[in-house]
Amino acid sequence: MSGQDQSAGKAHGAQMVGAAVSKVTPQLQRIERKVRREATRLAGLSFAQLPPREAVRMAYNVLLRREPDEPAWSDQAGAMAAGLLSHGDVVDRIRCSSEYRTQVPVGEAGFHSSLHTSRCEFIIGLPPARRIVDLGGGHTTDSRGALVVLGYPYDFDELVVVDLPPDDRHPLYHSERFGAGDTERGKVRYEYRSMADLSFADDASVDLVYSGQSIEHVTEADGDTVLEEAFRILRPGGYMAIDTPNGRVCRLQQAGFIDPDHEVEYTLDELRDKVTRAGFDVLTERGLNWGGPAVTAGEFDPVALAGNYGVHYDAEACYLLALLIQKPAGR
Repeated sequence: MSGQDQSAGKAHGAQMVGAAVSKVTPQLQRIERKVRREATRLAGLSFAQLPPREAVRMAYNVLLRREPDEPAWSDQAGAMAAGLLSHGDVVDRIRCSSEYRTQVPVGEAGFHSSLHTSRCEFIIGLPPARRIVDLGGGHTTDSRGALVVLGYPYDFDELVVVDLPPDDRHPLYHSERFGAGDTERGKVRYEYRSMADLSFADDASVDLVYSGQSIEHVTEADGDTVLEEAFRILRPGGYMAIDTPNGRVCRLQQAGFIDPDHEVEYTLDELRDKVTRAGFDVLTERGLNWGGPAVTAGEFDPVALAGNYGVHYDAEACYLLALLIQKPAGR
């Protein structure tokens, strides 16, 4: 083929491609406009309004931080389309999965949120009780008090929240003054006083005393008084639960106390000795938010502490200590 023929062939080919492109381009433009309209429509929907496949994908993206896989994607989307699963059901399946609990760690920025979740898990594991005293258990915004808000699962006859008057608290813990009221679990009332003064309660009249993030706010001497008073008001066989910062791990984080309102931050040995001197038997020693091998090496690992939330056996290497203790039945 001559050079002239080659040039003519190329020109003809270009004309054919150009003609094809001119035909395809409007089709692509129409498809692009359709995709944009659909994206705009979906963007304006709430999660509960999304079509099945889009809802499954969003749930996986947000909760598991990955794309859905097969056959779960099609199975769940199909079940939604058939009316067998709701949007909430898909979310619940993921939330209750082992992958969500063990393979999607909380990031370092969520450390304090993970501590909150760990305390909820500890409280859910406390024993049933009809009469409860919660030491320092006021909530800054909710009149039900911290124990109920954090998920105590059992009904009770009365929960007495002992807390300082709002004006006497550190500004970090300021709240309104709440009165008595009914909750979904039972009656709650308030005693505004020092938690070292439990004179409002009769001897052996209480089933459970809870001290959640509170004993560290009083001196060691006042802490002894708190335990003596708790022992007095508990019935024989009654329980006391304590969660408090672990001094061993907190000192790896910083030299000073982690809260400007703290008076002491106990190690596990110190807290164990303190409660046994008061006459209690220690039933369980657990920790909240495990620091991993770094703690053994004398290092503070915020990533491990945030990610390893929950109740752990290795209490000494956890950020918070969580003890369940008991007044002996014969006392």
